[in-house]
Parts: sequence; C-alpha cells; structure tokens
Amino acid sequence: MSSRDYIMGRIRWSLGRGSLERDDDSQLEERLAHPKSNLIPARGQGDAKAQRSLFVKMAKEVNATVSRLKAFDNVPRAVAKYLKEQDLDDKVRVAPHPHLKDLDWSKLDVSFGFTLGDDETSVVMAYGAAAETGSLALLSGPESPTSLNFLPDNHIVVLNAADLVGDYETIYARMRRDSNQSDFMPRAMNWVSGPSRTADIEQTLLLGAHGPRKLHILLVEEDG
Repeated sequence: MSSRDYIMGRIRWSLGRGSLERDDDSQLEERLAHPKSNLIPARGQGDAKAQRSLFVKMAKEVNATVSRLKAFDNVPRAVAKYLKEQDLDDKVRVAPHPHLKDLDWSKLDVSFGFTLGDDETSVVMAYGAAAETGSLALLSGPESPTSLNFLPDNHIVVLNAADLVGDYETIYARMRRDSNQSDFMPRAMNWVSGPSRTADIEQTLLLGAHGPRKLHILLVEEDG
C-alpha cells in the first residue's frame, strides 16, 4: 500500500466510509450527487429578518462595521460616506462585478480590476454570507479578483441580503448547484470574518497583521 492510499484510507475510515475498494462507480456518483451535510448549528436558523440581525451582530463582534442599505443604487453614496468618516482618499479599486460596474460612481475616483497592492481601498461583491458567524463567502474569478480581498488596507464588501443564509452548508450546497448548472467553479472561496488579526505576540490583538485593517459591509436589503 502506498503512503497516499494509507492516508486516504485513514481519512475515509474517520468519515465512516470504509476502504477504497468498497466503492463502486454508482456509490461514488451517489455520494457526489447527494453529499452529507456537516453539523449545522441551530444559532443560524430562523427567518430572513432574524438571520440578518444575527449576521450584523456577529460581524460587529469581530470588529467589522455594517451599513444596511435599501437599494444597490445607494452603494456608491454609502462608500463615499464611509471614506469621508474614516478620513480616507476617494480613490477606490472596485471589482468588475456586474452589480457594481452598472452603478453611478461619478462622485468617486474609481477604477475596476485586480490590485497590485498599491490601492488603499477596495470594493467587492460577496457571493454569500453565513449568519451563524457573521462570515462572508468571497469567490475568486474575473468578476471578483482575490487580490482585492487581501491587499488593500480598507475592505468594503457589498452583500445582497438575498444571498445571506443561516449556515456554511447552505453556501456549499448553492455552489454545488451553480457548478452543476453551468461552468461556474471558482478556483478558491475565502471565508472572511472581520478584518485581519493576530494575537500571536503576548496575546495582544493586532488588526491588519496580514490583510485589511478594516472591513466594512454594505448589506443591501432591496427585497425588504
């Protein structure tokens, strides 16, 4: 038995799936088509209103800030307001997502695309979010460059309230549906909960250690 087979066998054993030899093609296809969910905390369950309130609460507990908007058209104004409140320059690098590109950014100095690390503020569109921890699901791709999530000091994320769910498993299930219905499959998905932080040195919390110092979320509740 090779080292790889041994490691994979131990993983399968821990998941209660038996040895590699026990799977035939039909069993494999069945597991891929109907994957089992992991443990789902009850905390994130509830109606849309409850999930939004929980998301805001949990996001703020990890040092993110949140603004709730009534429509996508209000996003540029909300970004300008945040920049002014934080005494930041009005130069912004925006992800070329259709929901963002179609907005009126005329009041700001906006450019679209990935960043090389010389942009102070970025604006991106979230794929979704989980209320249970106040975490954002951010995908990699032409419409959402990963560099915008980690290189600028100030990270502004636009979240459609319709894409906010109770738990992680629901996001993963949505990704599987999207990938089965089209050629959609990002190279990576990052879960972001608050700004970058570390407490490695003397247990002193330091924000912005290896990523954005600030995370501001614009929760768009267009559907009420």
